[in-house]
Amino acid sequence: MNEPVIDYQTVFRALPAGIALLTPDLVYADVNEAFLALAGRTRGQIIGRYIFDVFPDNPNDPAANGMRNLYASLRRVATTGERDTMALQRYDVEDADHPGVWQERYWSPVNVPVFAPDGTVALLLHRVEEVTELIKARGTRRGSDRTQVLEAELYTRARELQELNERLRQAHAREREVALHLQQAMLPAPRPLGHHRAAVRYQPAMGALNVCGDWYDLVDMPESGRTAVAVGDVVGHGLHAAGVMGQLRSALSAASHVAAGPARALEVLGLYARSVDGAESTTAASVFIDWNSRTLTYSSAGHPPPALCHPDGTVTFLDQATDPPLGARPDHVPRPEAHTAFTEGCVLVLYTDGLIERRREDIDTGLARLARALARHRTADPETLSDALLADLIPPAGATDDTALITLHL
Repeated sequence: MNEPVIDYQTVFRALPAGIALLTPDLVYADVNEAFLALAGRTRGQIIGRYIFDVFPDNPNDPAANGMRNLYASLRRVATTGERDTMALQRYDVEDADHPGVWQERYWSPVNVPVFAPDGTVALLLHRVEEVTELIKARGTRRGSDRTQVLEAELYTRARELQELNERLRQAHAREREVALHLQQAMLPAPRPLGHHRAAVRYQPAMGALNVCGDWYDLVDMPESGRTAVAVGDVVGHGLHAAGVMGQLRSALSAASHVAAGPARALEVLGLYARSVDGAESTTAASVFIDWNSRTLTYSSAGHPPPALCHPDGTVTFLDQATDPPLGARPDHVPRPEAHTAFTEGCVLVLYTDGLIERRREDIDTGLARLARALARHRTADPETLSDALLADLIPPAGATDDTALITLHL
């Protein structure tokens, strides 16, 4: 049986709830008939205009805060890519036929992101249910005194809930800022690696709480002619994740100084992680660079594979020594490691998953995107290359996960 062909534009127009589609800049892209009926406006008065030019706050009401609340909700959805159900709002609307005359209106709004194929927020779906008649009807029933009291309490509680949510968001924002400062303090710029050029980056998730679990590390061991580079990702976010990150980064750095290779260093890290609350399921990748033999030895604990770009632009992912994340096995098992040769002019890149992962997208797509960008910018110096990779691979609206990055010319 053939599936029916659905005209979604016709469905959109026929939906009984008032729905508007807004650009991330809060300009009306489209509205359905129900929205026009609720708003008392024509399409020509709405489409292509900034939402708050069409619907400003009532200037005669000093307590009006509907515009501020709606703006905060829409920006939050555009930034985080998460839906937001607002509390009951009083948002008066100016009579289109009688300028200066404002109608008392009550609304129940829901704002939802609409994603583009690359995972960025392309549109905001703003759905409104008007409850003005319900509010007024309750006040005119018999026993209206008690009904009005209950209605007033309902509206007051809704506003209090919105204010409480805003205070919680501000508290989370303060925690995020403190965690980022802690993260930056524990991820200093790398020491010089002789004549070898390297660059590091840490980019937090835009407007999200899932930050401060990623790290990078470079350990130069000139006495053995080797350099160890590593990245890792702690499950969790905020201050706790930053603290765990700092412990694991220090432990792996110390282990790399004395371990025979990256597999053994990750084994030591895994044993140490068992005593650190919140370290379970951490992923990490380590690469030992032997400058004398021009060999890379690598091992991964459930982490995305490092990328090696050759002078001709060919990209190889170091994925032949992958094992589960830290703490995934109840018993200690030796970790695998693999070797590959490199030539002068190669570029090595280690990164965390924020660089390549997107919502509803296979990881192979992200890896292919990284390979193309790396090949395109491979001749740039590490600092320029790092910035170019972030610019090419992080969505314009910002990543939903933080990103650590090391680029190193071999």
